[in-house]
Amino acid sequence: MKTNIDLFKLLDCVGDAMIVADAHEKIVLWNTAATRIFGYSEEEALGQTLALITPERQLKAHQHGFSKSMETGTTRYGSSVLKVPAKHKDGHTLSIAFTVGMLFDDQHQACGVAAIIRDETERFALEKALKKRLADYENPKS
Repeated sequence: MKTNIDLFKLLDCVGDAMIVADAHEKIVLWNTAATRIFGYSEEEALGQTLALITPERQLKAHQHGFSKSMETGTTRYGSSVLKVPAKHKDGHTLSIAFTVGMLFDDQHQACGVAAIIRDETERFALEKALKKRLADYENPKS
C-alpha cells in the first residue's frame, strides 16, 4: 500500500521521543517529543553523543553496551521495554521506558540504533509512593 504520509511530520506528531544514533553514538535524529522530554532542542542534540541524556553513574555501562551492540549487531534487550534513569538538560533525573532497534547498512553491518522513549517519571513516582503507603499499611509502626 502506497501512502502520502510525510515521515518527518509523523516523527514530530507522536508523543514519544524518537532518537537515532549512528555507530559512533552521535545523535542523527531527534524529534519534537525528545525536545519536550529532555529539554534540548534538535539543534543542541544533533551531533552530540547519547551521553547528553545518560546520567554519569550509568555512562560507563551504557558506552560498553553500545559498543558491544555495534560490534555484534545485536542488542541483548531484543524487543523488551527497558526502564532506566535519564538526564534532563536542567540536570534533573528522569525515569524513562524505551525500546531500541538495531540499524544496518547495505552490507548488513550495524550502523546505529533507533530508540522510542517515553517519560515515565510521574508514573514511577506515583507507583513508588503507592508501594510505600502499602508497606506502611501492612507494617504499621507501634
